[in-house]
Amino acid sequence: MPLSPKNLKTITEQFPVNDQCFYLNHAAVAPWPRCTSDAVQKFAEENCQTGAQGYLTWLKKEQDLRTKLAKLVGSKNQDCVALVKNTSEALSFVAYGLDWQAGDIILISDDEFPSNRIVWESLAQKHGVIVKQVHISVQDPETEILAAINASIDKPKLISVSAVQYASGIKLDLAKLGNACKENKVLFCVDAIQAVGAMEFKCDEWNIDFAMADGHKWMLGPEGLGFFFVKQQHIKNLNLYQYGWHMIEGAGDFSIKNWQPADNARRFECGSPNMLAGYALEASTDLLLNVGLDNVADTIEYNHSFLVDQLQLLGAEILSPLESKVRAGIVTFRFSGVDSAWLYQQLMSNDVVCANRGGGVRFSPHFHTTKACMEGAIIVLSKILHSRL
Repeated sequence: MPLSPKNLKTITEQFPVNDQCFYLNHAAVAPWPRCTSDAVQKFAEENCQTGAQGYLTWLKKEQDLRTKLAKLVGSKNQDCVALVKNTSEALSFVAYGLDWQAGDIILISDDEFPSNRIVWESLAQKHGVIVKQVHISVQDPETEILAAINASIDKPKLISVSAVQYASGIKLDLAKLGNACKENKVLFCVDAIQAVGAMEFKCDEWNIDFAMADGHKWMLGPEGLGFFFVKQQHIKNLNLYQYGWHMIEGAGDFSIKNWQPADNARRFECGSPNMLAGYALEASTDLLLNVGLDNVADTIEYNHSFLVDQLQLLGAEILSPLESKVRAGIVTFRFSGVDSAWLYQQLMSNDVVCANRGGGVRFSPHFHTTKACMEGAIIVLSKILHSRL
């Protein structure tokens, strides 16, 4: 169920951004909750006053973050979660960690964010692999992907898709795709940046081999820190190309000569951790888990429906899916005869924080987004449209 007015009021206090502007851009960069800001300020002040005297406490916070990220992505094993700089880094671990032969097929969609396209295209240049793109339709987004997975010839070695498409907001049935990949021995890689933090995510249950996301969107954290989930059976099979003191067994014992990579996902963390960002992301993930991902998802669903209804009353064409099972927190729209780039600029100059994506304007509310915020954005939009008459 969506959050009750009482609970929403408590949550709203964590997000003063809603008093400053109409923030509808979580699919790009999210504002921090108050608890995250407080955690960063506390860490900074402690560092200022006593330096690294509390480093053991910092390491405990880092471990807490791994535990909470594992819960957030639906993994029972926190040893399968590495802390990484961003989604692109994690995708590169997969792309350059696997062994490829010329002619191997990688399948992606035709509407992927560049992070989930460029890395695979680089393999085509270096190793002669074939990168195939399939179309994802609003009506039945998995059809062409499943056909490729189940094909008797030209079967892909790996598919890499976004859980939610960044421009249209189409949500894939990852359980269906994961089962098909498992049955056909196809590796399943998921760019989860538009999903984790906005919905329940189940790496273990959905048979996902690799998943990754930066923390600065729906996870409400900072840029520059995210997660890389690796199914247990693949941890030691990915070739390593980054090495350092932090990725070995017994990290912290600087006298080790005959070192070995850690036997868990920490082997993908070559150097010193970003403790400042770790404190921030730990606070944000803690908030999300305390609210409950089911409550988060239901409230986003309500906000999505509210915005769609209001936009349609203004005559908007909704470019995002309308059916519940294939839609997420993204509402992309346009108006006939109105240049979307111009409309985006007008909205931004009137404190409606949004994005210009997929041939339209993209709104992306989160669970904390108030009805007043959405109503305010619609009022601004209406005034802009009427000013053209």
